[in-house]
Amino acid sequence: MKNPKNLFKAALRARKHQLGIWNTIGGNAVPELLGGAGFDWVLIDCEHSPVEALDVLPALQAIAGDPTTSAVVRPAANDPVLFKRLLDFGAQTLMVPYVQTAEEAAAAVSAMRYAPRGIRGMAGMTRATRYGKVDDYYNIAEEELCLIVQLETQTALDNLEAISKTDGVDAVFIGPADLSASMGIPGQMNHPDVQSAIKEAFERLKAMGVPYGILTLDPDAAGSYMSQGTAFTAVGVDLALLADAVATLKARF
Repeated sequence: MKNPKNLFKAALRARKHQLGIWNTIGGNAVPELLGGAGFDWVLIDCEHSPVEALDVLPALQAIAGDPTTSAVVRPAANDPVLFKRLLDFGAQTLMVPYVQTAEEAAAAVSAMRYAPRGIRGMAGMTRATRYGKVDDYYNIAEEELCLIVQLETQTALDNLEAISKTDGVDAVFIGPADLSASMGIPGQMNHPDVQSAIKEAFERLKAMGVPYGILTLDPDAAGSYMSQGTAFTAVGVDLALLADAVATLKARF
């Protein structure tokens, strides 16, 4: 059996823009709904939600119901133990939060790879290997794995080139909220200084040919970011969409 193709990674290489949505509500019903909603990718968030590593497996299975939608998983931290579990569950793309240096980026890469190129632990009877059916999985797994690192602070932006050039980093995600906090203006993602920093980061990444992405709940901002060349753009969060719909319904009555 062939290793399943990572459509998200393939689209990055093809320079095809991918529209995404955030999943923060646990269980498998919401991931299944989002996976069939027509987005290119769904991010399962284990950092800022009650979703634990064990919840990721049924979410991945639910999203896989639509073979055209890719699942991206954000672990709670840059932790090789978490990576090992998520990759064994069959996650092919990880978005790693709060990467600030090239050394931290290299540690994330190492956790994605088997020895001798990394430190990922080996196990045969996993969903990643399709329970032992994928031919030569240990030698080919890396080809379909994708690593996105999040740059969320001024320190990370200062180290942008070194982080982005780290062998094994496939893409960069800019985190506006934490960036605003690190700049001393927490929560002001639309502040001119924050927007200027994001624009400059995009320009530096574009010059290096490194794909970059972002999340925004503002449609106008999303359009602006896409016009600035984002390769992957998330435009909604399930819980925020639910809250908005509930408030609108209540106001109607």
